[in-house]
Amino acid sequence: MTITPRQRLWILLLGSVLVLIVLGMAMQAINSLRWNLSLMVGPGLADLLLLLIAAAGVVLVAPMLLPWIQALRRPPPSPGSADPAPPLVCTRHEAAERQLQAIDQTLARIRDEVQRQGLVQEQERVRAELERGDLVIVVFGTGSTGKTSLIQALLGEWVGPVGAAMGSTDVSRSYRLRLRGLDRGVRLVDTPGILEAGAAGLQREVLAREQAGRADLLLLLVDGDLRASEHEILRSLAGLGKRLLLVLNKCDLRGEHEEKQLLTLLRSRCRGVIAPEDVIPVAASPQSVPMPGGRPLQPPPELDALIRRLATVLHQDGEELLADNILLQSRRLSEAGRRLLAAQRRSDAGRIVDRYMWIGAGVLLVTPLPGLDLLGTAAVNAQMVVEIARVYGVSLSRESAQELAVSVGRTLAGLGMIKGGVSLLSAALTLNLPALMLSRVVQAVTAAWLTRIAGWSFQRYFEQDQSWGDGGIQQVVQEHYDLNRRDSALQRFLEAAFSRVIDPLQRQKDPQLPPRRGPRGEAAARDRADQER
Repeated sequence: MTITPRQRLWILLLGSVLVLIVLGMAMQAINSLRWNLSLMVGPGLADLLLLLIAAAGVVLVAPMLLPWIQALRRPPPSPGSADPAPPLVCTRHEAAERQLQAIDQTLARIRDEVQRQGLVQEQERVRAELERGDLVIVVFGTGSTGKTSLIQALLGEWVGPVGAAMGSTDVSRSYRLRLRGLDRGVRLVDTPGILEAGAAGLQREVLAREQAGRADLLLLLVDGDLRASEHEILRSLAGLGKRLLLVLNKCDLRGEHEEKQLLTLLRSRCRGVIAPEDVIPVAASPQSVPMPGGRPLQPPPELDALIRRLATVLHQDGEELLADNILLQSRRLSEAGRRLLAAQRRSDAGRIVDRYMWIGAGVLLVTPLPGLDLLGTAAVNAQMVVEIARVYGVSLSRESAQELAVSVGRTLAGLGMIKGGVSLLSAALTLNLPALMLSRVVQAVTAAWLTRIAGWSFQRYFEQDQSWGDGGIQQVVQEHYDLNRRDSALQRFLEAAFSRVIDPLQRQKDPQLPPRRGPRGEAAARDRADQER
């Protein structure tokens, strides 16, 4: 907000008036104090006491005013004398290194040795990539586009020595070479053909995509307009977050006008995915020209446009491409570790919920309540919450756990899920139980079922860093209630309930009680009849 000169004048006038008022009040207070002291001790002694009071005030106020006075007297720093501010943003290499170090904490929590070792090996590979210094170019293309010819032509045309194939396997070959004027080395990776039929072709395509995930720069080779499958591959490769060049091969088979039209078409199809200058024509292996009376003439490859574009990209953006690739791989490795840890935690929390489900059911069988209105404190108990929180690395007090359990219990009651659960399970159990057992069993089984809903809701809460999300606690509880009402989930729960609650209870009852109906009950009746015979 800008202050005008007129406003500044009014502010000065008001400030002056306030200062005069304060000074007047201070003088009046001093005169009043001097008058009172004069009446008590006399005029001479009163002036001495006022002087002592003023000196004490100066002693008390001076330490507070001294820093301000020194700051005003200190000369302003020159522009060059100020200490440089620490960089707020670290480099991509530093960010990748920090990401790799943070993965160690995640790996230490994963118990599955096989999965953990797999992540450790991938971490070591990414760390080696961080230190290697080579730029990796991966070439993609179908078997008919001339990908192998392009690789061979590049190796023959590239400036600098070409090393032998590194890491040759059934799926790819890697060559190390040098580009004039580039400080780093370049690795050119030839992947197997994509979009090949059969299981073997699908497996080779998966491995080729893995190579793409480790590349700094991608080349996709086509020999005409993009087919639907090639367009899908293009989108998929672009979605990796890597720099991508589209190379149009076999330009020697088309006329100049036809080639220009095709390049224009490809650039329009790739708009928003690939820059127009990154769509490049080549002739990796031109057709030979018949010569009368002699051997056919083999024209040299036409790669000048591609080599110039590669050189420009690698010189201008090579460092950034390398750093982005390493950082991207580090983040993906970190995400993989977090997914494994999340699955492990989900499994551990699920076992805790299952245990407390049947503990709550057993308590209600022993000491049945008149109803399930207080289920929030009976089934969803604080100890279950504390143990689930511990699985997710959260230290939760007993009081906080109790509050969390009560809030979920109130939500269950408020949404009508307690009555809904009783009705749903009563209908499922009525046909399989005698009337004498029905009330207690329905109460216990319903308590276990609602404990499962509450426990799954707690898992979501801790998975989301102790947050219920945008929809709040009602939406989370409702989602898990709906999931557990599905026929398949309800059937699995009832099978577990018969095994954990109903069958043990029936064995404790009078053997003359009729067995519950169903295949298992009929089998038990036949066994008992055979024993009596």
